[in-house]
Amino acid sequence: MEITFKIKRFNELSVTELHDVLQLRSEVFVVEQNCVYQDIDGKDQRALHVLGYYQNELTAYSRLFDAGNYFEEASIGRVIVRQKFRKFNFGHELMRVSIAAIEENFNQSAITISAQEYLKKFYESHGFVQTSDIYLEDDIPHIQMKRR
Repeated sequence: MEITFKIKRFNELSVTELHDVLQLRSEVFVVEQNCVYQDIDGKDQRALHVLGYYQNELTAYSRLFDAGNYFEEASIGRVIVRQKFRKFNFGHELMRVSIAAIEENFNQSAITISAQEYLKKFYESHGFVQTSDIYLEDDIPHIQMKRR
């Protein structure tokens, strides 16, 4: 199974792509995780968007920020793989592509993330280390992690 990626700035997203991104984020972060929160936060316009497709279906997604646009370092957020595709390890490919895109587009290697705590080992496998105590973000336990 092969997933293909597109990396786009906000103003390069088609209306259909933006719809699919927002639908996927709502499906996972609001419905699946039963968490009411403000997903559309005004930051999408400053982000690079990583869209992963399997058989023409948006399957994986993340958004990337240059240093200073979210954290002091560059950052990756809204990391998602559609539930029915998680067994294919698309999340690992999404992280590899996201890290490479930060290095290529922002010329940055230091990356900070706000990770859901239960995904600590997943992010550690990509070189991230925990740099904070557990904190609640939208009532979900998170930790800050950094990659140098």
